[in-house]
Amino acid sequence: MRFDVLTLFPGMFGEILSTSMPGRAAASRIAEYHLHDLRDWTEDNHRTVDDRPFGGGPGMVMLCEPMWNAANAIEALDERPARRVLLTPQGEPLKQDRVEDLASSERLLLIAGHYEGIDERVVERLDPLEISVGDYVLSGGELPAMTLIDAVVRLLPGVLGHADSAAEDSFSTRDEEGRPLLDCPHYTRPREWRGQAVPEILLSGDHGAVARWRREQSVERTRRRRPDLLPAPRPLGDEHRPMSRQPDGGETARGEQSGDGPGVSSS
Repeated sequence: MRFDVLTLFPGMFGEILSTSMPGRAAASRIAEYHLHDLRDWTEDNHRTVDDRPFGGGPGMVMLCEPMWNAANAIEALDERPARRVLLTPQGEPLKQDRVEDLASSERLLLIAGHYEGIDERVVERLDPLEISVGDYVLSGGELPAMTLIDAVVRLLPGVLGHADSAAEDSFSTRDEEGRPLLDCPHYTRPREWRGQAVPEILLSGDHGAVARWRREQSVERTRRRRPDLLPAPRPLGDEHRPMSRQPDGGETARGEQSGDGPGVSSS
């Protein structure tokens, strides 16, 4: 898989892409990384890539022409079509299903923005997939691009040491309704450490029981730490909740609170 990264700071990537899983992927020729300095597509002596925003305001905006020329020139370097990805806090939140989707691509062109952003006209023309790594703002798209590369690379066949490692990660395992789960707790030697013992079930040799325990732990940990991933079921379905009488003989709608008693809360 080929990664092209368009950035103002290509020097930030060297150490990250040469170590751990990205480094292993490159050494095995499973992935290749090509870093491109946006300033190489400027046309003035100052290598200008930004200018003041129309309408006033703080900060600078990245220019259309260098971005447009760079993207087209980079894509022409390889016959494989590039899937364009813009790293921006305004993009869709990066989740595991999107990572899996991107890992099926032959080539990604990652665009790392900077300053106040990129002129909207070139964004519209390039029409990239816009990705955010969280509801916060960083100095630029370089760190998010590194995050995305790492997340994608570890899913490529042959990168991880065990074929099932990625499938058992948090957000890759799912419950019966297809909702992502957090990973279960893990243990290794020694069997007892500072008075804390490894759960006996993991020492039983019963693979079926171990699998069930891990599944239960995964669901429970998800409910406790990320309840937003597993919404609590309604205590009683609306269609089965009886109508309640009001003092005047009328009826309240199902699920509504009547009188001073507690209402039914659902999340």
